[in-house]
Amino acid sequence: MLRVILNGCNGAMGRVLDQVIAQEADVTVVAGVDLKPDDSLSYPVFTSLADCNVEADAVIDFTVAAATDAVLEACREKKIPLVLATTGLSKEQLDHVSEAAKEIPLVQSFNMSLGINTLAKVLEQISPLLAEAGFDIEIVERHHRKKVDAPSGTALLLANAANRALDEKCHYVYDRSSVRQKRDPYEIGISAVRGGTIVGVHDVIFAGEDEVIELNHQAFSKAVFAKGAITAAKFLQQKEPGYYTMRDVIG
Repeated sequence: MLRVILNGCNGAMGRVLDQVIAQEADVTVVAGVDLKPDDSLSYPVFTSLADCNVEADAVIDFTVAAATDAVLEACREKKIPLVLATTGLSKEQLDHVSEAAKEIPLVQSFNMSLGINTLAKVLEQISPLLAEAGFDIEIVERHHRKKVDAPSGTALLLANAANRALDEKCHYVYDRSSVRQKRDPYEIGISAVRGGTIVGVHDVIFAGEDEVIELNHQAFSKAVFAKGAITAAKFLQQKEPGYYTMRDVIG
């Protein structure tokens, strides 16, 4: 039985994870961490991961970037594998992730869904061919009105996949309103839309001469992210300390 601690158990994703794990025969939640107490849960809830004294096989974190450094340090101290799904991380925090991965097995991804990570794999394969043929790359992401970071971590994940395949030759452009000039062939444009209750929609557009190719991914429920995170937690069992991504998880 895989024993999991949910960091942010009373948040939107924490609730979804709790529901999805309840349907898993070989996974159980043994503790939660959240600033908001909730006596209705079937497991103890602590106000910080450092204070949690329950033994577990993995921590799953879907919270906010402000909490990430403390989560990394607590997992390092307790030697617990970590699935880090929080977005909006700074370069310094990503460096902290890499340091922590020297001591614990850790999966970090800006999107836990199988579909998005498969799309990233496809982008690595087709981007060099289309870029060589003169296609421009644009990414448009849409999320609910409550999302605070922009662009989304998923948009950056997709942009990074394409750019990696192009030998990191491209730079990212997030706003063209202040610059009046034609498009640079070595740029990837990333646009963010916020509104309503959109779970997540990402379009990757390859615009060429007289033709356009569009790749689209739509998430209709947060459950797809929860299922991916659970798969990642299972993947980390018996793994040596190291930095892993969902690409490693899906193979």
